[in-house]
Amino acid sequence: MINLLFILLVGKPMFTPASDEPVKKEYRKLQVDKIPIFEIPEKLDYKVLLHNYFESHKKELTPVKPRKNKTIIPKEVKCPKCGAPHQYLYDNNGGRGQYLCKVCNTVFNPKNYFQKSVILKCPYCGKTLEKIKTRKDFYVHKCKNDECDFYKTNLASMTKKEREDFKNNPHNYKVRYITREFTFDYKPFSSKSPVKSKISLPKIMVSSHTLGLIMSYYINYHMSSRQTASIMRDIHGIKISHQTVLNYADAVSHVVKPFVDNYNYELSNSFCGDETYIKVNGKWQYIFFFFDSVKKIILSYRVSPNRDTLSAVKALDDVLSKLKDIPKKLNFIVDGNPIYLLAQHFFASEDINFDITQVIGLTNNDDVSKEYRPLKQIIERLNRTFKGSYRTTCGFNSSDGSIAFVTLFAAYFNFLRTHSTLNHKVPVQIPVLQSLQTMPARWCKLVELAQDYCISQATS
Repeated sequence: MINLLFILLVGKPMFTPASDEPVKKEYRKLQVDKIPIFEIPEKLDYKVLLHNYFESHKKELTPVKPRKNKTIIPKEVKCPKCGAPHQYLYDNNGGRGQYLCKVCNTVFNPKNYFQKSVILKCPYCGKTLEKIKTRKDFYVHKCKNDECDFYKTNLASMTKKEREDFKNNPHNYKVRYITREFTFDYKPFSSKSPVKSKISLPKIMVSSHTLGLIMSYYINYHMSSRQTASIMRDIHGIKISHQTVLNYADAVSHVVKPFVDNYNYELSNSFCGDETYIKVNGKWQYIFFFFDSVKKIILSYRVSPNRDTLSAVKALDDVLSKLKDIPKKLNFIVDGNPIYLLAQHFFASEDINFDITQVIGLTNNDDVSKEYRPLKQIIERLNRTFKGSYRTTCGFNSSDGSIAFVTLFAAYFNFLRTHSTLNHKVPVQIPVLQSLQTMPARWCKLVELAQDYCISQATS
């Protein structure tokens, strides 16, 4: 009876234990239209224009003389096209906010489109889009031209019943072109310095061989930090705590991360991506993996609390920053999550263009799925490999711990782990690593190479 009353009050049973599995929700239904036309407004310099006027007329262009009973132009108002100060501006509509620049003859108001860095236009009719909504990370723009081909085609495709319902409930139908302008502050190809570890490798109280043993057990053989500490004590006679294992792993991850992220990889032109789950502070978060399906190299391993557009942008940027040149026919194979299409729009606004191919569902119901299903299965296999390594950790107490573990996994996967599809060779073959016989020695050498890279970057 108490349990029944509890269900009536809060909507859930009182004694049912919470599930430890991540909640698998369907993607939010979102239709992403074609990329809009990006038009960059012309920008002029009023000083250059004034100089040209003097050269052609042999006299200076005089500022505007204010007349009686005319609105005084505020000092902070400038021409958005040429930057002319308020002395060269006319009040163009009797104090209602419209101005005329005497230098470049531009009519504008404080909300004029010249203030924007990019103008969005409909790809079907060429009309300027109108901002209709403001969201957390983007603005929603819509084409309101009734003569737009996109709008007319959608209306013509409706059945008679749908047209009648559309007259009464137009909000239930998407008939106009819509796109999004992202407002988050993120610059592609911009590298950030790694956060310094609380533990300094030169100050650790164990030998480099011991450090290599710890990394081998913890990362290569999927042992938890407690199991690693136990085997170091029981087999090797070295007494360390499980927290020391975590501290060493954190220190090594911060050393190798710049090396992993900036290594000069030899890549193919076949990239796929997907998200998988990881538990941090008792909550499920996401890892965005992007992978070279031919070379078997992890190119992005972003940990994010949200499965949103910004996370997808950062993951794709990890891949783009590793390419020497962006191919003309660059294509990413992903699942049906619409955030990748929105990320494609963001990069297009930065004049970085590539294609996104979505493999949706588990069966090959269309030609796209039949062609690209193998690539989707490859990234799923990477997810299973990671989960086999991550499962023993039972989650992490902080985001730093999760990032450290994923970084070490990527370093191991790229530089130390052999692959059967590569004839049992590692994806990135460094001769000095391959010449060493044991895995602890290879870990030590990888850390040494990473340290040398960090020092060279600091001194250059």
